[in-house]
Amino acid sequence: MKTIFIVEDETGIRDALQLLLSFENYDVRSFSNVDAFNKRDQSVNPDIFILDVMLPDGSGTDVCNQLKKDPKTSGIPVMIISAHAKSENVTKACNADEFIAKPFDIDDVLLKIENLISLAK
Repeated sequence: MKTIFIVEDETGIRDALQLLLSFENYDVRSFSNVDAFNKRDQSVNPDIFILDVMLPDGSGTDVCNQLKKDPKTSGIPVMIISAHAKSENVTKACNADEFIAKPFDIDDVLLKIENLISLAK
């Protein structure tokens, strides 16, 4: 079973993604902020990270940069989602593998997740 870590502060979006991705047989672990994410079990790495840009205690782009610098997580794809940021600004701010604008189409998100996971293998 593939694992996805989501960092999203909006409860509705986080819960919807968790539910929909669980139906697609993903093991989903979600975090509401950077602090909760940083306190996660570091011995477990997902197949993909999904990060919101604007979080109450930090930025998804900063988290992305940390993940890409860490040898244990640098090869894991990162998808950034945002209602406010533009794709070109996000790709300049961090080396994300994919950008999704909110509101998003769940079928599009699923396709991009599947593509990123298969490319990373």
